[in-house]
Amino acid sequence: MRILIADDEREITRALKAILEKKNYSVDTVGSGREALEYIEGCAYDGIVLDIMMPDVDGLEVLRRIRKKGITAPVLLLTAKASVEDRVAGLEAGADDYLTKPFATSEFVARVRALLRRSPTYLSEKLTFGDLTLDCASYELSSGGRTERLNNKEFQMMEMFMRNPRSIISAEQFMERIWGWESETEINVVWVNISYLRRKLGGLGCGVAIRSVRGVGYALDDLAAVAGAAAEPC
Repeated sequence: MRILIADDEREITRALKAILEKKNYSVDTVGSGREALEYIEGCAYDGIVLDIMMPDVDGLEVLRRIRKKGITAPVLLLTAKASVEDRVAGLEAGADDYLTKPFATSEFVARVRALLRRSPTYLSEKLTFGDLTLDCASYELSSGGRTERLNNKEFQMMEMFMRNPRSIISAEQFMERIWGWESETEINVVWVNISYLRRKLGGLGCGVAIRSVRGVGYALDDLAAVAGAAAEPC
């Protein structure tokens, strides 16, 4: 799942980004309200973390603007302001949760997890398609009593597949959603990770495989559909 962190304190954004990436989230960071608006309008985030005191446009104004545009992604406000009035102002502007600085990283992670459970894209922590199950807590694929552990990027790609079974996902969509706008990574990293996932699916011996759609992208499908597609003339 993809998260945006907007805070003008670079040390904080770097630390929070590292913490969430260890939990296998994709994270973008920005240092101003104006940048936050640009990113939010250009990408469908599953969750947004906003510092209230930011240059250009403050966090509350960012929140008001995105809610006015109909953007419903859940928002966690970070701020040094701890008064009841400040918390009420944030919640009335459309925030889903409010965390005051300084805070424990364990509480931050717990609040982000709770935040994402409110996301329209949130499903169960165990995703199932056919005889294949992805455990979003342990980052493991399982089928028929066999288990394969996924690394960070493999997990995020498989999560996209499992949340959108049989739907075609392009390499560009994987790049944008997982590696982010500013990544200098080459697109062939998608092909490499698709190869790794296919190998792990094969090791499980499950009835699910990744189907290639020439010139378009990839889809998670049952083996019968994959075999049928492979048999079609080019």
